Amino acid sequence: MNEIAKFIREVPDFPKPGILFRDITPLLEDARGFTSAIRKFVEATPAGIDKVVAIESRGFIFGAALAYALHLGFVPVRKSGKLPWEKVKISYDLEYGTDTLEIHRDGLKKGEQVVLVDDLLATGGTAAACCQLIQSCGASVSRVLFLIELKDLNGRSKLKDYQVISLLKL
Repeated sequence: MNEIAKFIREVPDFPKPGILFRDITPLLEDARGFTSAIRKFVEATPAGIDKVVAIESRGFIFGAALAYALHLGFVPVRKSGKLPWEKVKISYDLEYGTDTLEIHRDGLKKGEQVVLVDDLLATGGTAAACCQLIQSCGASVSRVLFLIELKDLNGRSKLKDYQVISLLKL
């Protein structure tokens, strides 16, 4: 059994009935577990990366720690209206509506290689939009890293043009 799995708490009917929420806080609360996850992310990161990009909000936890461990800069991707400087944005379809993600215009430079990090791969729409956003800045996505992948939701299919690594597949 994956050593990370023991730290993932399943919370039924959160945030609404029928949803089985994967709670990562037990992993974050355990120094060995959290350190192990970051170490695995470091091992999964290819050489030659210039920046770590992470998706709001739980992705920031892992992305910032990974950037620190690799001595790289960290670039946040946020929901619309949260960044104070000039932004590049992308809107994408959700199951019921649309959402918009933004990144600072000067966060990535043309030709930079980045790794994209998030806590959970579900349907893949947010991560796919982030990859497009990164490319619109002139950077390239070298790898996409997730703590958890929900295999039944087939989010990997939306990321077929990228190398995807998930530490835990459920």
